[in-house]
Amino acid sequence: MGENGWRWSDAWIFVSLVIASGAGRHRRSPSSRRPEGVRLADVLSTADHLNRAIPQRQEVEAAVRRLVGAGLVSVSDGWFRITAEGERLWRSRPSARMSTTVDTVQGVLSRRHTPGTADWTLDEADHAAAVQEYLVRSIPSPRRSPEGQSGRD
Repeated sequence: MGENGWRWSDAWIFVSLVIASGAGRHRRSPSSRRPEGVRLADVLSTADHLNRAIPQRQEVEAAVRRLVGAGLVSVSDGWFRITAEGERLWRSRPSARMSTTVDTVQGVLSRRHTPGTADWTLDEADHAAAVQEYLVRSIPSPRRSPEGQSGRD
């Protein structure tokens, strides 16, 4: 696709945001989700699970600008939300296996929406902090024995 078309990374970030926010649960009403949305660390975590890679700052920034500009996503005070239009796009997409969902969404975006150019930036320090938060959360806690038990009789 040309410079003005939707990129795979745009769809990757959109799908990650949908899944992280719980908007992908078909039977869950919008009023039952957290109204504030999700934080960047949650989006990065979901993106990593989808593609086994953490999106670079530039990928997130470009995708969010295009998604916000197209009216599919909103960002306020560090909280990312799927808009009603974004939720309609998600719910009306052709069904696909999770491994091909990002490709399917990229096709739907290309057919139904024009990428926007919202004025939004992601500070390098904010991206680094979100990556660090995600990495710290993903490290399993060591098992500890209950207090007072040494494992010996």
